[in-house]
Amino acid sequence: MADEQAPPQQTSDEQAPPRHTSDRQAPEHQPAPHHQPSPRHRIVVLALDGLLPFELGIPQRIFGKARDADGRSLYDIVTCSIRPPGLVETDADFAVLVGHGPEALATADTVVIPASYELGPVHDEGVLTPELAAALAHIRPGTRLVSICTGGYVLAAAGYLDGRPATTHWMHAEHFQELFPKVRVDADVLFVDDGDVLTSAGVAAGIDLCVHLVRRDHGVAVANDVARRTVVPPHREGGQAQYVQRPVPEAQAATTTAARAWALARLAEPLQLRDMAEQESMSVRTFTRRFREEVGVSPGQWLTQQRVERARHLLESSTLSIDQVAHEAGFGTPQSMRQHLQTALGVTPTAYRRTFRAGIGV
Repeated sequence: MADEQAPPQQTSDEQAPPRHTSDRQAPEHQPAPHHQPSPRHRIVVLALDGLLPFELGIPQRIFGKARDADGRSLYDIVTCSIRPPGLVETDADFAVLVGHGPEALATADTVVIPASYELGPVHDEGVLTPELAAALAHIRPGTRLVSICTGGYVLAAAGYLDGRPATTHWMHAEHFQELFPKVRVDADVLFVDDGDVLTSAGVAAGIDLCVHLVRRDHGVAVANDVARRTVVPPHREGGQAQYVQRPVPEAQAATTTAARAWALARLAEPLQLRDMAEQESMSVRTFTRRFREEVGVSPGQWLTQQRVERARHLLESSTLSIDQVAHEAGFGTPQSMRQHLQTALGVTPTAYRRTFRAGIGV
């Protein structure tokens, strides 16, 4: 089956390799230098009035579980509000006590803005309140910016998304696009990684995005460990489209689950659509329709996504050559793999491998 190119839902920016200090010992007549450990990447979560407690807890839960090989935390996570420390109202019947004011934003390497149901003029008119604008002014240039669900309204109102691809909850996507016409809204994906600015779809998609960031920062092994500890998939199939009309298959209706499992076990082989349909005893037409309903993309797009994921894993964790990775991932040729990775991730296989090996010190 000719692979269909999946629409790019995730891109990855190339990281410069870190400087490596020499392992050679200092001369005996000089004391060995004392090396301070590198400061942990600081994540500052901005808690806004009307916040959703579930989404507020996602960054702490995901980034807080990331550990290096020696069990040391890889992130420092703090929560702040746009006012001095105190209570912040939620959309539930309780408030949360936030111990940091907006000044904490100036210390952030990454700022995360979860959703809120009380955004006021940010949601209704696309403009920041003076209080929120003053808080965001603390953010240093070059800080990585992340939104969960309708938290993207804040980034868009501040101008951070102008001219960029972004997403939000599918229920708000049309309104979001009308309010912010300069933003290239993609309502079908779970999240968009545009390098230093990342946005996610609704609620649980914030988990997908945070796990993705751990993977981008520290590689597949750390991200998979976080996913296992949190009991979530390290990568979810499909996009938001699968949740718009029918979240789950009808009772006792035939599904495409077995066909997907069959294909995943044979990614290195040429796969035909009719072969996948036969696994479910369906016609190609019925299988294609049912597959799109369940997964949100066509079988060809899904297959390309899975091959890209296999290639990413092998580039990060193996010493296989580029030719071997292309074969194992089912792309056939390095040229085909290069094209698909460039489309999906924005980088070549060689650049991707160099980025992740530099980032995790391999």
